[in-house]
Formats: sequence, structure tokens, C-alpha cells
Amino acid sequence: MSNTWKIYILAIISFLVGTSEYIISGILDNIAHTLGITIAAAGQLITIFSLVYAIFTPILMSLTASMDRRKLMLYSLGLFIIGNILAFALPGYGWFIVARVIMALGAGMVVVTALTIAAKIASDGKQGSAIATVVMGFTASLIIGVPLGRMTAVALGWKSVFGGIALLGLIAMLVIFLTLPQTEGDKPIPLSQQISLFKKRKVVLGLSITFFWLGGYSIAYTYLSPYLLTISGISEKLLSGVLLIFGIASLVGSKFGGYSTDRWGVSYTLVGGMGLHIIMLILLSLVTHSYIGVLIILILWSFSAWSTGPTQQYHLATIEPELSGVLLGINQSMMQLAMAVGAGIGGIFVEKVSLASITWIGALGVAIAIVASLAAFHSSAKQKSSNLKEMNY
Repeated sequence: MSNTWKIYILAIISFLVGTSEYIISGILDNIAHTLGITIAAAGQLITIFSLVYAIFTPILMSLTASMDRRKLMLYSLGLFIIGNILAFALPGYGWFIVARVIMALGAGMVVVTALTIAAKIASDGKQGSAIATVVMGFTASLIIGVPLGRMTAVALGWKSVFGGIALLGLIAMLVIFLTLPQTEGDKPIPLSQQISLFKKRKVVLGLSITFFWLGGYSIAYTYLSPYLLTISGISEKLLSGVLLIFGIASLVGSKFGGYSTDRWGVSYTLVGGMGLHIIMLILLSLVTHSYIGVLIILILWSFSAWSTGPTQQYHLATIEPELSGVLLGINQSMMQLAMAVGAGIGGIFVEKVSLASITWIGALGVAIAIVASLAAFHSSAKQKSSNLKEMNY
């Protein structure tokens, strides 16, 4: 089997992991009804997953840094499968939380290890494309995984989604064992060196953009299915199709974000994309019971939200070029932390205020991200000006 196909296998595995994380937002109402809990309580299942992923993935990857990557992939995928089996088999909200924790512990290591293996087995000069392919698999879970999961949940019950993921995961383990080569681990980067990055203002500002952008997005996205059903007036039979279109728009937006960054620069793409993001969230709260109107807003929301993703990754990579790998790894944890906090805040507003309030609170989060972006660009421009003056002297 060629290395290209091996990278596609890693992308498919990344797709499974992404589906297990994002699917909750697509079946939130089903879970709440079956378990006899509120929509807000169901939303915390995303918070729990993201928090565990964000906090423990860097720790576990540091502890296993020297382990053979294929072996680590098999172990972490096995842990992920166990979590899905527990979610499928065990009853009640409490056991489902336990299952989500185990899933998240395995999922974080699976994704990071898949990215590492892809970079190691790729041809010279193709490492970036290999990593992008694996990331695309994770992104595709939004496009295909969530609507497919919704349709499966309607037809067979929501627990069947996790049973299916577990079964596919077992097949993936067998394929990995048979096809992937043994791959040496890396020399671990001291934790003190990673923590020292947080002492730099430009790093803190850069990571805060990720936190508030994705946090604002998560506040609304976590409760998207019940919002569309009860506030926007989308019918149950149309919901899966709407989620699919929403996902496709995110892929197009991500591609456009990369193109726009190359063509017009980071500042234009970030601020422009997040500005449109805010407008669409506000419009979503104003336009109801118009299928076409809501659909257009959702497409532009997803497009603008995910145009920020590749731009922000590039922005962070250029802040500290010598430690770009470390900083991008920290950013992955920051993204999960943002998803967790966003889902948690959204749950509070759903429970204490109203489901309709989440778009406005989400828009506020993204607005803070714009402020952080402007501060970061101003600080960068000031630093460059200072460096030029020193060079002239």
C-alpha cells in the first residue's frame, strides 16, 4: 500500500474521532428526550469531552513521546473504541459522561498521533499536504458525520451511532496493524519551554483570538439542532439536509480562508471573516420560519466562521516560527477548551435565559476575538516599526 493511501486511512480515522465529538450537537434533542434531561444538560456532554481533550492530550502525548507511533495509535484507538462501546451499551446520563471522558482521552491521542505519522511517512516536500489531509478528515465529520449521525439516530436510535463508530474503529485498528509501519517517537519538548510561551504578549493575544472566536461559535453551534427546530422553524425532516449544507459551507469557507490569507493577508481575512460571522449570528435570531432565509444565513455563518480556521493557524505559526509546532499543538488544546467553555456558557443561557439568546451571546464572543485580533496586529506593527528604527541606527 502506498503512503498516500496510508495517509487517507489516517484521515478516515480522524473523521471517526471528529464525528464522535461533533455528533452530540446533531442529536442533542434525541439524547435529552431519551435520558430525561434538559437540553442544557445534554449540551454539557460536549463541554466534558472538550475539557478532557484539551487538558489531558498534551499531558498524555508528553508521557508517551518516545513510544512507537503505530503502537500508540493502536492503544489510543482502542481506548476510544472502549468509550464508544460504553456509550452504546450502558444506560443513564452518568454512565454516558464516563463514556465521553474515556472517548476524549483516546480521541486526543488518536488525532495528534495521526498527524505525526502522516508527517513522518509523507514524501519530502509533501508533509504539509499530508497534515492537511488528516485535518480535512476531522473537518469532514462536520460535513458528513453529523448529518449522517442524525439520520442514523432517527432511524435506529442515537445509541446506534456510537455502536457504529466502535465497529468502524475496530476495523480501523486491524487496517492500521496490517498497513502502517513502525514509526519512532519524538524527543519530548520540556513542559517549561512550552509554558514559557505564555509569558509573551503576542502569544497570549494570538491564542485569545482562537478562544473567543471558537468559543463564540460553540455557544450557538452546540445548540444548533434544537434552535433550528424550535426557534427558526425548520422541520424535523429537513434538519439533516440543513446540517449537511451547513457542513459543506464550512469546508468551502476553510478553503477560502487559506486562499484569502495568501491573497489579501491575515488581518483582512481574520477581521473580515469574524465580522461576517457576527452579522450572520444576529440575523439568525431575526429571521425565522423562512426556510430559504434561514438556510442562506446558515451557509454564510458556516462559511465565515471556518474561513477563520486556516488563517488563525497560519497566524500562530508565524508568531514564533522556531516553536510553531508547539504553539499549534497548544492551539489544538485551546480550540477544545473554547468548545468546552462555549458549550457550558450556552447551556447556562439556554437554561437561565432562553434558547433564542445563544446567537447574541455567541456574537459577543466573536466580537471580543476581533478586538484581540486588532490588538495583536497593532502590537505586531509597533514591534516591526521598533525593529526598523533599531536597524536604521
